[in-house]
This record gives sequence, C-alpha cells and structure tokens, in this order.
Amino acid sequence: MNDFLVTLQEIFSIFGYFISAVGFFVVGFGLGRFFLASYPKGNWELQIALALGLFGLLIGITVFATPGSAGAFAFGTGLAFFLEGQQKKEEEAEEKPVEKPAKKK
Repeated sequence: MNDFLVTLQEIFSIFGYFISAVGFFVVGFGLGRFFLASYPKGNWELQIALALGLFGLLIGITVFATPGSAGAFAFGTGLAFFLEGQQKKEEEAEEKPVEKPAKKK
C-alpha cells in the first residue's frame, strides 16, 4: 500500500510540473502580447518601465521557478514576439499594391 501511495504521489508531481509549465507558457505569451501592444503607444517613461518589468520578471522567474517553467515562460514570450513580427510582415505585404504595367499606345 505504501508503494502505491509513493507512485501516486510521483504521478501527481509529474502532472503538477506539466500544468505549471503550461501555465507559465500561457502567462509568458499573454505578457508578451501585452508588452507588444502597449510599448508603441506609450511615451518613453512607460516604454522603459515595460521593458525593465518584463526583463526583471524573466530574470526573477529564471532564478526562483523550476527550469521547465522558466523555459516555458521564455518560450511563450518569444512566441508572442515572433507572431507579432509575422503579423506586421503580412500587413506590410497587404498595404503595398502591385503596380500594373502601363499600356503602350
């Protein structure tokens, strides 16, 4: 019976680490999107505060959280930056109309 409880505790521990990593990924993605949405709209003081806050949080999570959770947070933030860059490239491509060649008379 004792072996069963130890095994059950290990299974729940692994499940908890997985849930923690997924949660940190979602939080990292959300904070990355918030940073990218707020950064261009703010004045320089707000931009400095946002950058220091995001990087300070990343450093704090790296020091105090488990490696998997910290990596998931960094991956979520990086994915937000990557997706924002892809959306800007698509918008720029849509804005540039294709010029039709002039007809010769």
